Amino acid sequence: MVIEVNPKDTTRAYAFEMWLKAPMPMVTFFKTLDVTRLIQISKKTGMKFNMLMCYCIGKAASQVKEFYLLPVGDKLMKYDSIAVNTIVANKDSEVSSCDIPFTDDLAQFNQQYLELTRMVHDSCVNHDLTESMVIGTSALARFEIDGAVGMYSGVFNNPFMILGKYKRHFFTTKLTVSFQFHHTQMDGAHAAYFLDKLQKEIRQL
Repeated sequence: MVIEVNPKDTTRAYAFEMWLKAPMPMVTFFKTLDVTRLIQISKKTGMKFNMLMCYCIGKAASQVKEFYLLPVGDKLMKYDSIAVNTIVANKDSEVSSCDIPFTDDLAQFNQQYLELTRMVHDSCVNHDLTESMVIGTSALARFEIDGAVGMYSGVFNNPFMILGKYKRHFFTTKLTVSFQFHHTQMDGAHAAYFLDKLQKEIRQL
């Protein structure tokens, strides 16, 4: 469910006033994550690395209250659920968008991930969840990149994470990510806390 809230009744009142109409309200952080644990689980269980990454993103975000608020147009909306978006290579060799509802149950999340991405692959139709606050992701898994800054369209204010190819370093595997967020939704400290939580969720999975 999603409802409109009065910004003055939230902790984002000042940020809403200061940043909603800013020409460029997006902020991008870069972080290198240790994803060794995800590689191990993927090899052991056959679960897809990208699914595991999306699960950890959703789990970390679900513990940060700012993720449940999002500026939409000139309003501040409050959500009671989170979803993680992934880009799917469809059967026509193009790309489609797929929102996966987050659940704390890894097996259930994995099942939904497989079912929904297959549906989007076969139908070439985007799967959008308008009642959830969606975290966008784009995995450029074949390419070694040091970072990427997402485009601000002025239409979508959702947080967005870009992933490159992971790199092996002796006994660890590292992945550099970029995380873009709207300053009305959260401050730098909230984003940094989320990235720290993401690393912890990866290591504890």
